[in-house]
Amino acid sequence: MLGSRHGLAWRRLARIEHGGREGLGLREWTMLPHWYSVTVDCVDPERMATFWGALLRRERSAEMDGEGWATVGSRDDAQPRITFQRVPEPRSGKVRLHLDVRVDDIAEGMAEVEHLGGASTGERHEYDEGVVVVMTDPEGHEFCLVELYD
Repeated sequence: MLGSRHGLAWRRLARIEHGGREGLGLREWTMLPHWYSVTVDCVDPERMATFWGALLRRERSAEMDGEGWATVGSRDDAQPRITFQRVPEPRSGKVRLHLDVRVDDIAEGMAEVEHLGGASTGERHEYDEGVVVVMTDPEGHEFCLVELYD
């Protein structure tokens, strides 16, 4: 049974061993993991924080904000913060994780991304529930703009 954060244990699906076989099962946890941040490796943290802050309408914060770092949002916000960490090498190859950004109008969203220094990849997917276009930020990290039909 699922309990509350305040005292009762949470049950969580986990890989556990059953008589020599590995499988999925429930395990009791006394903590509630909470996703509060994503960190992006990049060459220019300031440029990336400016781009993502403007696109997501989120303020910069002083959290993780020092030489080689820049942060948009706060660990106390309802949405996870995004921290940009300087690394010496540029991105190479396809990143296996990306953000999906919901917009009210896909054409306006694309125009804004391009105005802020991002670009369109030209990839577009039409679904019954909406449209998805693949964009890149100023350093070439791919992300999706999503317009859902209500």
